[in-house]
Amino acid sequence: MERRAFRLDGFLLAAGVLVLLGAAVVSALAAAPDPGAPVRVAGVAGAVLSGLLALLLTTGFTVISPNESRVIQFFGRYIGTVEHTGFSWTVPLTTKRRISLRVRNFETAKLKVNDADGNPVEIAAVVVYKVVEPAKAAFAVDDYEEYVAIQSEAAVRHLATTHPYDSHAPDTTSLRDGTEVAAELTDELRERTALAGVQVQEARITHLAYAPEIAQAMLVRQQAAQVVAARQQIVEGAVGMVGLALSRLAEQGVVELDEERRAAMVSNLLVVLCGDRAIQPVVNTGSLYG
Repeated sequence: MERRAFRLDGFLLAAGVLVLLGAAVVSALAAAPDPGAPVRVAGVAGAVLSGLLALLLTTGFTVISPNESRVIQFFGRYIGTVEHTGFSWTVPLTTKRRISLRVRNFETAKLKVNDADGNPVEIAAVVVYKVVEPAKAAFAVDDYEEYVAIQSEAAVRHLATTHPYDSHAPDTTSLRDGTEVAAELTDELRERTALAGVQVQEARITHLAYAPEIAQAMLVRQQAAQVVAARQQIVEGAVGMVGLALSRLAEQGVVELDEERRAAMVSNLLVVLCGDRAIQPVVNTGSLYG
């Protein structure tokens, strides 16, 4: 659909228009003394034709700024796009619709959506895009800016419903995984907006929070989950340290412990390593088993 329209240098055609206007003026002045003579009639006709031709040529002029384009229509028929920056001339009697090629960005409204776990969340995203096919942007949709805005909100809603706010498994992508979620949102928006000749450069989540009615409860849940995760890591580290201590004692023959004393030592070490408060040591001044 996209194609280049016929164009010429505008200054060259402007010089031609000035020549035609000058010829029209000269012909009109030559015919003024005796308008009834045959030669004078021809001069008047030449002046009129030159003036009309000059006027016709002026309808083809257009000025294009950097990162802009003009979609050219000749009596409703699309004949091409002009993207050459500067003063140009194209087919006369055409309409020239301006389409910006600049990079644009906007932020969606804060949407309230249920995530994949059914929890109500508030989410918003910023979308960066530009027009790459002006003809599609002009004719494929009524308003490409509104089209991009609506499709962006639809894509953000779809993204929120297919991912949980927090991931509960290592292989699950959550809405808080910024890089993965941004790539997925960008790819989906590119598919949705290609129809309008728009290319999405980037899309990222800018606001993500639980809805106010459950925010406090989910905060407590998050804190509890963090405490459990921290305790799990502490226990794993403590078990490794106890195992290391017992194996080193056995390898170096420092002391021999029976099963009961070994269990007591493991219990004491775990209390010391896993406790959340400072431990007061008790020094045994008697025998090993006293």
